[in-house]
Amino acid sequence: MWGGAQRETVETAPASSVRGDEALYDYRFRRLIAPTAWAALPETVQRRFSKRLTGLRLAIYRGEIITSQRSATGWLLAQLCRVIGAPLPLSRDIGVAAVVTVGEDSGGGQCWTRQYARRRGFPQVIHSAKRFAGATGLEEHVGGGIGMTLDVEARRDGLTFRSADYFWQIGRLRLRLPAWCSPGALTIDHVDVGGGEFLFILTLRHRWFGEMMHQVGRFRDPAAEEGGVS
Repeated sequence: MWGGAQRETVETAPASSVRGDEALYDYRFRRLIAPTAWAALPETVQRRFSKRLTGLRLAIYRGEIITSQRSATGWLLAQLCRVIGAPLPLSRDIGVAAVVTVGEDSGGGQCWTRQYARRRGFPQVIHSAKRFAGATGLEEHVGGGIGMTLDVEARRDGLTFRSADYFWQIGRLRLRLPAWCSPGALTIDHVDVGGGEFLFILTLRHRWFGEMMHQVGRFRDPAAEEGGVS
């Protein structure tokens, strides 16, 4: 479709069956949490965060948006963020299709693309790059040089990613944004709900304005006929 080789949707083998095969297994997320905490995660969560997505391989998750709420301040922030590529949801539509695509990023991490359908107009497409660097071992970069460092925590049914701080980076110059001009505390929960499905929960809370945004998407693992192995 793009005048080149078609990209391939993949799933690696379950973590329990991987025996140090670096060609199939990606250890980068695993290294961010304690070994005992990783071992206690559901096998499906381990598998999603240990895919080796090199070359033309992509992991594609299809689903829908089931909750989308925001305050007036959250709406304003989402509009202002259009200048850096609109990294926050712009619509409150629910029951609409959503697709998340994950591939390897040229900067040494992963490129995440989220596409959210809207009842009016074109779908919103959000791009970000997760890079395994910085003080916490994980950063997320969006447009305009804006990014955040992330803390990762294992939970009984998945993983939680929390913003530690925000920064602006141009080339080698990086400036940490002071707390008073940060958009608030961002939390992303990946919650396994069984049956090959999971929730992607985004919550943005500001110390002065309270909860500004809350979005929940329900996604499923690729079926075997889509090129993956459950």
